[in-house]
Amino acid sequence: MERVEALRQALPDAARDIKLNLQAVLSSAAPLADDQRWGIALASALAARNPRLTAAVQADAAAKVRPEMLEDARAAAALMAMNNVFYRFRHLVERPAYTQRPARLRMNRLAQPLSSKLDLELFSLAVSAINGCGSCIQAHEQVVREGGLSEDQVHETIRIAATIQACAVALEISDAQRSP
Repeated sequence: MERVEALRQALPDAARDIKLNLQAVLSSAAPLADDQRWGIALASALAARNPRLTAAVQADAAAKVRPEMLEDARAAAALMAMNNVFYRFRHLVERPAYTQRPARLRMNRLAQPLSSKLDLELFSLAVSAINGCGSCIQAHEQVVREGGLSEDQVHETIRIAATIQACAVALEISDAQRSP
């Protein structure tokens, strides 16, 4: 966790709580496996769109996690960038005419992950939470719960996503403070 730790130490005083939370969510062992924790962190960093945070999480995760998990985290971030917009629109507009039309969006990777379907769904849940798509959050939460993950594991997933998102914002604050 050396690259993330260096970023964590560079966070401004306004983000003191985020510093503590970042250390806690990335270093705790239970209830998620390390590869799940780092896959969630990478998918979340990609969704938060902060290049420094993404690079740090990716570098640290590569030392701890199988490449397939990282590829599925990247796939979850990319697919949810599309799906969260599409399904959030359908949900917010609440017009049956839109929900009756086929999506016609390719999502084959959701059915053919490189790691496991459950892990890809967990990564998708984290990204959907960051992107604020209620329909996708509900769908992915249901799949992971039916797949055997506990409420504690879901809760921890969202804690990681929330903290990674907050870290991205804190880094932007820090960058803005340095700019004249």
